[in-house]
Amino acid sequence: MGNHSIVTEFFLMGLSRYPELQLSLFVLCLIMYLIILLGNSFLIIISILDSRLHTPMYFFLGNLSFLDICYTSSFIPSMLITFMSERKSISFIGCALQMVISLGLGCTECVLLAMMAYDRYIAICNPLRYPIIMNRTLCVHMAAWSWIIGCLFSLLQTVLAMVLPFCGNNVIDHLTCEILALLKLVCSDITINVLVMTVGSIVLLMLPLLLIFISYVFILSSILRINSAEGRKKAFSTCSAHLTVVILFYGSALFMYMKPKSKDTKTSDEIIVLFYGVVTPMMNPIIYSLRNKEVKEAVKNILSKHLHLQKI
Repeated sequence: MGNHSIVTEFFLMGLSRYPELQLSLFVLCLIMYLIILLGNSFLIIISILDSRLHTPMYFFLGNLSFLDICYTSSFIPSMLITFMSERKSISFIGCALQMVISLGLGCTECVLLAMMAYDRYIAICNPLRYPIIMNRTLCVHMAAWSWIIGCLFSLLQTVLAMVLPFCGNNVIDHLTCEILALLKLVCSDITINVLVMTVGSIVLLMLPLLLIFISYVFILSSILRINSAEGRKKAFSTCSAHLTVVILFYGSALFMYMKPKSKDTKTSDEIIVLFYGVVTPMMNPIIYSLRNKEVKEAVKNILSKHLHLQKI
């Protein structure tokens, strides 16, 4: 225990026991990554170009889209290289950077989804005071604190993990530099790491989920008090896209960490990681585009202006 070799690189061996799937996984992840880049960039551009979308809801949605682009870009390109490479390695510094960015942005998304739920709560339950309460200054502060809290927690977790001694084993049985997989290689006591991770999970995962749940209890209560069916449908449609994204994001994350141990397999873990790490960011712009009339109208408006300018 007193002699620890200095680790300069790690080997990412997730799903490597299925060499016949490497090419298929490469093509599938590449297509999904391109859809993520195009779809989320599309939402950001639309919300900037159309003045009718300069509202708190689309401000937060723009943050979410930018976050998803950064989050997936932190690990998908290196994962694609790993799929096609025989030497599936990543440097020590590269692993630390991948961990701090992906973990930080994942935590930020948890907080940001709670902020978006609060925005929908004010819009449905206090519509007359909505422009006053959700002013630009408050929105900027809410978004900024989402990023700051997530990044600070990630930096703390990464530093605590990377300063620990490794037992010479530098093989990570995972697709990315995931912190739980990395801690399995540590030879010293990780009680502090587990404690910080537990506190972080409560503060950054369970607490935002609780706030989202409470917000939607009040939202549902307000919607049910609306007399007309058309009014109820219109009110629910303003938050249905966000609710769908929350279910996808938290559903896959909770299933990953709370499923029975008897059903725990490495392969299922890695597939679930792909789901909430790649599929969820890909679905976000699709959900907000297909289930949102304002986005559709904004696209029609921009296209009509573009065609009008071409005719001139």
